[in-house]
Amino acid sequence: MSRTQDVVEDVQRLILDGVLRPGDRLPAEKELAAELGVSRGSLREGVRALVVLGILEARHGDGTYVTDLDAATLLAPLAFLADLPGDQGPLHAVRATLETEAAGLAALHMTDAHLARARAALDDTARALVATRADPARLAAADLAFHRAVADGSGNTVLSALLAALAGGHARRRVWDELHDLAGDRTFEDHDAILAAVAARDPDRARLRMAMHMVMVEDLLATASGDGPAPRRRAATTA
Repeated sequence: MSRTQDVVEDVQRLILDGVLRPGDRLPAEKELAAELGVSRGSLREGVRALVVLGILEARHGDGTYVTDLDAATLLAPLAFLADLPGDQGPLHAVRATLETEAAGLAALHMTDAHLARARAALDDTARALVATRADPARLAAADLAFHRAVADGSGNTVLSALLAALAGGHARRRVWDELHDLAGDRTFEDHDAILAAVAARDPDRARLRMAMHMVMVEDLLATASGDGPAPRRRAATTA
């Protein structure tokens, strides 16, 4: 095991043991390196890795601090996985399961503010669809905003953070760039049905509507990759 990895694990242990708490400033570099039994160079490398992981935050001229360690911060690195090119089937299966459960929970917990966000995203989709010239970037942004409103409305911050990380902003934009003429109207209809079920406080229907939508999304991903629509039986099982 490298000394850098030792630093990462030792600092994580200090946090887990309560020696360092969210918002705490790390000891001076010389002091911490001596405490961990590593060189200052290894400590710097380990700290850089912990910053990338969202565990530490380097503040220029002020030192290094433990972040708030919330789910959104710690799960953010997963976004890179969601945007990798290649077969997105396994990742989509996970996202479909989470999106479906989020919709059911949103029907039970969604606030008026979250409903307003979802409606605003739906309205923006409608305006983009009737525009003289299609704007895939706007459609992708409205699509993402709708799903985030539903996920945030689930009342489960970890679920919401996972879905934010797995949203695949770049991958989503690629699909809209290539298939906006196929995806636009169907996405609007699906989102409208999901929102109606959520607003009616019907968790079973909300899950069903979201599951059906995610099957459609899977077919679009398959089309974008050149594989053609996914087989119905596999898509239904995935959702």
